[in-house]
Amino acid sequence: MLHITKAKIDDIHIIQEIAHKTWPITFGSILSFEQISYMLEMMYSTTSLLRQMTELNHHFLLAAEENEYLGFISYESAYKNALQTKIHKIYILPEAQGKGVGKKLMRAVEEIALNKGDKRLLLNVNKHNEAEKFYARLGFELIGTEDIDIGSGYLMEDKIMSKKLKGDNETF
Repeated sequence: MLHITKAKIDDIHIIQEIAHKTWPITFGSILSFEQISYMLEMMYSTTSLLRQMTELNHHFLLAAEENEYLGFISYESAYKNALQTKIHKIYILPEAQGKGVGKKLMRAVEEIALNKGDKRLLLNVNKHNEAEKFYARLGFELIGTEDIDIGSGYLMEDKIMSKKLKGDNETF
């Protein structure tokens, strides 16, 4: 049975392990090895994850089955001081993909967002990432694109997707 728990600072090594196993497979045909290495260090170093968890209000959830961690998601409530939750990261181990882990993590964040009164979920996805199809199946729609300069001559070339949330017979 899949269990979802809130990650603590002591769990940073689990997040790092999953990221380092998934990124080369997810982005190997999209980004150079050098850019993958650069971004892993930028986003998943212990210092960066500590800052995300303690200063930037990013929350991480871990998905585990029988004491084996299969994936994680991070999100930020009240993103840009609005009634919206931003999903910053979601990665599932390659061997666990297609088993509903990602869907359950997304549902967990959606439930948290609804409980906080947020009206929509936002996320960015690399413009060449096949995960866009997964997000569309979950009800996300393309609302724009953006290129983000992350330093060292690298860009994150993303699509921006949004999902309107419905709660208690409300429609938006």
